[in-house]
Amino acid sequence: MILTNAQIVLADEVIKGTLVIKDGVIDSIDHGNVSVSSAIDCNNGYVTAGMVELHTDNMEKHFTPRPGVRWPAMQAFKVHDAQMASAGITSVFDAISIGDVIEGSERLNNLTRMVGALNESRERGLTRADHFLHFRCEVSHQDTLENFNKLMKQTPVQLVSVMDHSPGQRQFAKMDKYREYYQGKYKLSDAEMEAFITRQVDASAKYSSPFRKSICETCHELNIPLASHDDATLAHVEESHDFNMVIAEFPTTAEAAHAAHKKGMSVLMGAPNVVRGGSHSGNIAAHELASAGVLDVLSSDYYPASLLESAFMVAHLESNDYDIPKAMRLVSLNPAKAVGLNDRGEIAIGKKADLIWSTLEEDHVHIEQVWKSGQRAF
Repeated sequence: MILTNAQIVLADEVIKGTLVIKDGVIDSIDHGNVSVSSAIDCNNGYVTAGMVELHTDNMEKHFTPRPGVRWPAMQAFKVHDAQMASAGITSVFDAISIGDVIEGSERLNNLTRMVGALNESRERGLTRADHFLHFRCEVSHQDTLENFNKLMKQTPVQLVSVMDHSPGQRQFAKMDKYREYYQGKYKLSDAEMEAFITRQVDASAKYSSPFRKSICETCHELNIPLASHDDATLAHVEESHDFNMVIAEFPTTAEAAHAAHKKGMSVLMGAPNVVRGGSHSGNIAAHELASAGVLDVLSSDYYPASLLESAFMVAHLESNDYDIPKAMRLVSLNPAKAVGLNDRGEIAIGKKADLIWSTLEEDHVHIEQVWKSGQRAF
């Protein structure tokens, strides 16, 4: 396959030229265009590396599209997979939640269904993107450690993150934001909300520390990369670093982000945060970390189409030094390196031909085509 008349975004520069793909990998990169009849003319659009998504919970919504509706697992997964590929995400770490803040949630009911559908789809070669398993462990939930240990014996896992969404700390240091979010989500009365807060605080005090320690020890034994979540203070970052965590997911303050970055952890923020211009929880805005030079990775989190959009937005912000190559590394090379995927994430000879052809319209990025290992995925 030949792509020509393209603005090819390499790791450190953009060149106008031609790509040749053979046997699913990049065979050559050349300046200038070719007139071969079989070449795909990219019309001076951007060709970038396929994106690597480390933390998305997008799958969940397809398994329970409405309250009380349990969609067939394989169909639900295939829709999620197609949505990721159409967004230019060719490597996906599906963040499946072990534990929740409320008992009997659909998230917990769908846990084994989601894991099973992901594994079966991979085994049968039915995926458009490469999918990896990411366990996001809510350590303040009483069943988290038991479920984690059980699942770790049943299925291979490529990434684990550890989190505590109890009120008054981390993501929800601001209690008004906590009430707004959970009261709206679960339709709780004021009295029910206060009881809910009490239960969450008590559960965190009982389970969070021992569960965090045990899960991290297991991951170290199995050489599974670890990510912290919602670190807010220097103490949080020190704890994460002591547990040898390599990724700092969604730090909530500039102080925590700077400290994590200084310690060599990859600071990951949400692409929706960039697109919306700030955090829905009232925490630090991703563009502020970009301006400070401590933003390393972007994740689409709950909105796949935000990822490529956010990279171009970061590249065009006036208050930072992220040009297009550096901004694209936030969604491709940097996340790939953070989890040890050394065969992808950049346009370079010998790397996987995971590619996106896109054009910049007036107010958004338009994806023309997506390839995984040289095969059309969208």
